Amino acid sequence: MPVQPRHPAPADAAALAGAAFPAGVPGAPPADGSPVDHAVGLAHFNSLPFAAAEAAFLECCGSLRWAHRMAAHRPYPDLGALLAASDEAGYDLAPGDIAEALAAEPAPCLHSDAPRAAHLALRAAHAAYESRFGHAFVICLDAVGPSQYVDQVLAGIRVRLAHEVDEERAVTAEELRRLARSRIVGLVAADPRR
Repeated sequence: MPVQPRHPAPADAAALAGAAFPAGVPGAPPADGSPVDHAVGLAHFNSLPFAAAEAAFLECCGSLRWAHRMAAHRPYPDLGALLAASDEAGYDLAPGDIAEALAAEPAPCLHSDAPRAAHLALRAAHAAYESRFGHAFVICLDAVGPSQYVDQVLAGIRVRLAHEVDEERAVTAEELRRLARSRIVGLVAADPRR
């Protein structure tokens, strides 16, 4: 059974230009095949009060400093500029900001009807990772179909458990940036008129 990621969505603007996504995924074209108009969602998002925009950004990345910076730099002219700003703000995060973002990350979990063995394997893998590195395991699963989520999470944990602490810190920061980008795309894909 698939892991339920927080907000699955395509990770970059190139993916938005015609890649195939499962129906219902934020950022995916509507089921009728019409393209997603990010301009409407972005315009709505740019017009939100500061506190509402900051709260929305906190859903994308749990660092208050990152969310504040992203909300303060509105309006964004297009999705590319918004994603570039997200990357830039992500690269500027201090270790404390990354720790704050990691503390806000939910661990990927299985659907309730997944086999008990799968639940146990995932729980054990997360526990081993958290014991070694002291924080939640994060991974962006945008390029992976839902049926492969569990395998990718378990394989990712297995590989990353062999990392040195500094190497894993860098990988974790990159995964947080990828997750933020993905969630932003989902955020602006929502059409407030619907």
